[in-house]
Amino acid sequence: MELATATATAAAAVAYASSPHSRISSPRAVSVSWHNPSLASTSRSLSTFPASTTRRWLPVASAAVELREAAAGGGDSVRVTETPQPGSIVKFSVEVPTSIIQECYQLTLQEYAKRFKVPGFRPGKIIPENILINCVGPNHVQDATIEAILKHTLPQALSSVEDRALEDSVRILTQFDDMRSSFTLDDVFRYDVAVDVAPEVRWLSEDKYKNLKVVVEIDEAVDAEKATEKELQRRHKALGLLRIVADRGLQIGDLVVLDIFAESINSDGSKGEKLSSAESTGFHLDTEQNNNLVPGFLGSLIGIRPGETRSFPIQFPESFEQESLRGVRAQFTVVCKELFYRELPEMDDSLAGKLLPGCNTIAEVRERILERCKEVEKTAIEQATDNAILDQLGKLVEVDVPRALFQEQGQQLYGAKLLQLQAERKLDKDQLASLSNQRSVQAYLEDEKENITRIIKQMLAVGDIFKSENLQLIKEVENSVAEFKQYNQDYDEDNIKQQVQDVLEAAKVLEWLKENCTIEYVRR
Repeated sequence: MELATATATAAAAVAYASSPHSRISSPRAVSVSWHNPSLASTSRSLSTFPASTTRRWLPVASAAVELREAAAGGGDSVRVTETPQPGSIVKFSVEVPTSIIQECYQLTLQEYAKRFKVPGFRPGKIIPENILINCVGPNHVQDATIEAILKHTLPQALSSVEDRALEDSVRILTQFDDMRSSFTLDDVFRYDVAVDVAPEVRWLSEDKYKNLKVVVEIDEAVDAEKATEKELQRRHKALGLLRIVADRGLQIGDLVVLDIFAESINSDGSKGEKLSSAESTGFHLDTEQNNNLVPGFLGSLIGIRPGETRSFPIQFPESFEQESLRGVRAQFTVVCKELFYRELPEMDDSLAGKLLPGCNTIAEVRERILERCKEVEKTAIEQATDNAILDQLGKLVEVDVPRALFQEQGQQLYGAKLLQLQAERKLDKDQLASLSNQRSVQAYLEDEKENITRIIKQMLAVGDIFKSENLQLIKEVENSVAEFKQYNQDYDEDNIKQQVQDVLEAAKVLEWLKENCTIEYVRR
């Protein structure tokens, strides 16, 4: 991807990503999650992390457990045991001293005293502790005190990772019922909490990304010369007239209308179930455009005449696009309904204006089509090169992908997929709503786990290269943000800047790698 092109399109890409439906969710700050709904009142942002935190390095964790003490506003301290765990998770075992427990208890009573009207006591009058507790309820006071303790101590407990914790990944591991049963004002209060942190990018070779060698496979379909002849032929065929074939069977070049029926063949050779997904009535087949047919299907139809029925077995290849038919052995029954051939006009300069308006000669038509095809070829090669480099980078690194990062990236990909289907009018509003539920999202995350993980590894590798090579983006980001503002959308400017930064960083790194690696192009 050329940096200039990326700069020109980054604003539009971010405008798309910032639309209300572009993400299933888009958490921007670290907050606490817990099974007990009452804790929602204590959830608080510990720190706001830009998107680039997903690319910050996590210092290599010591095999030994690190024990430290965090200041708790003077007096006794909160004792925190920090334990790195798989999945770029850090677990914290927190011990809260009685001095802080008593402080939170008193603060809780003061809050209740302000909010509750106790018979016999005027506002502002000191209410004896036992009367206030009886009025509020001992269990409510205890629960509120526990929540106050968590609210007071969580930021301190997590202070060692606040600059590398991933957004919306803090979760309390200790069940609230266990906290209730063990709570006392006279003893240490204990709980466990975990957070996902920015993963370490570990390069598998000493050279890292230096001396990178990339092989780029270019599909024959994007070859400009071949694509030009194919397009010219297509336009020529469009000018032809269809004539009914009456005196012969099907041959290559004809167009035929078919009714297709299919049944699976069991291992013992008996008939199996009907294969509805492989059937079609009134199917129009252009015999010169048969790339998507099952191997052997067209060959079995050569010579078929209108009104004739043929039956033949076909083995679907394991690589077939439709997963449910891969490897299936099927018995096809095909009825030829109609058969046509094309009567084409002679290809000479008189057809030029019909083939491409504004042209006077066939040579001019071919030249203009070739010019367009070369643009397509250039774009396709650039994209193939970017993909090959990214694929190679993903193979060169090891990353312990944290759950929060996997969830967010996967949800973004799923949201983009739904938007694309909606834009292509393949989904109506009801279908979109049904596919947006949590079950559908989780099914997608499970099915696409390998692909999502691969993309994350590529993202992190790109970010590490950008940082290691001290690449810079200042003016490009400012220009793209200025372009984005033209879309007149509500936005968070810092968030938008970071998203633009991410898009342009990838383009900058790819540009740098193209200049500093060996690239071999292979036609296939």
